[in-house]
Amino acid sequence: MNDLKFGYVAIIGKPNVGKSTLLNTILGQKISIVTEKPQTTRNKILGIKNTPQAQIVFIDTPGIHKPKHKLGEFMVKQSYEAIDLVDLILLMVEPKIPKELEISIIERLKTIKKPVILLINKIDTINKRDLLPIIDFYKNIFNFIEIIPISALKNDGIDRLIERIIFYLPTGQKLYPVDMVTDLAERFIAAEFLREKIMKYTEDEIPYSVAVDIEKWEESKNLIRISANIYVEREGQKIIIIGKKGEKIKRISSEARIDLERLFGIKIFLEVWIKVRKKWRQKDILLKSLGY
Repeated sequence: MNDLKFGYVAIIGKPNVGKSTLLNTILGQKISIVTEKPQTTRNKILGIKNTPQAQIVFIDTPGIHKPKHKLGEFMVKQSYEAIDLVDLILLMVEPKIPKELEISIIERLKTIKKPVILLINKIDTINKRDLLPIIDFYKNIFNFIEIIPISALKNDGIDRLIERIIFYLPTGQKLYPVDMVTDLAERFIAAEFLREKIMKYTEDEIPYSVAVDIEKWEESKNLIRISANIYVEREGQKIIIIGKKGEKIKRISSEARIDLERLFGIKIFLEVWIKVRKKWRQKDILLKSLGY
């Protein structure tokens, strides 16, 4: 008799609720970039968790929001497409009474006949007594198979979450090698880590006007040489990212390189160029060329 469990699990929710932090915490390493700014994640990110009882394939998704451009439309489409691919859905919310956006996501879930676990994240930020009315509210608007309070950042409630996910997954053989953590290409990860640092050190519209493309990747025994293009929409944005005497782009590049060396376990040489591509977020051909 085969007791092993296997399945796909989507992590969905509005921007900045902690989806990528949850994935990184579950995997025990960083594969999905995290910033304090909303709409950080742009693509579906696949992460694989192996336990003695199961192989769980998580899909981290972009935050669901009201898109203002073609890139935003792509991001929301990525999230809803993930729902169609999985065996189980994790809807992540903040510890607050839901507003219009959360309600609209739940209304969409009502049309999909798949089990949904509600994750109330960031419970470290509120009094536990204040959780009860929030849980009651959600119970009354959707038939969640479980409601689990967690703190993805503090690793609180994650063990129980994994246990309950395994309980609901179907039986099946492992599909991926046990030492595989993600199916992401190394170039994609490098581009994402660089974009994360740009989002960290820039404000206003700039973080959302940036795309990163890895132009060259040369690998030897002790070194990876990476050449990356950072695309912005206006000349003024380029000047801001470079910073006074190039200090900002040096900091961005240095921190991205350190993260990549930690992940890949090899010395990285990272060369960065900043280029202007006007209105790239609105142009299908440019979006596709950048992987969106």
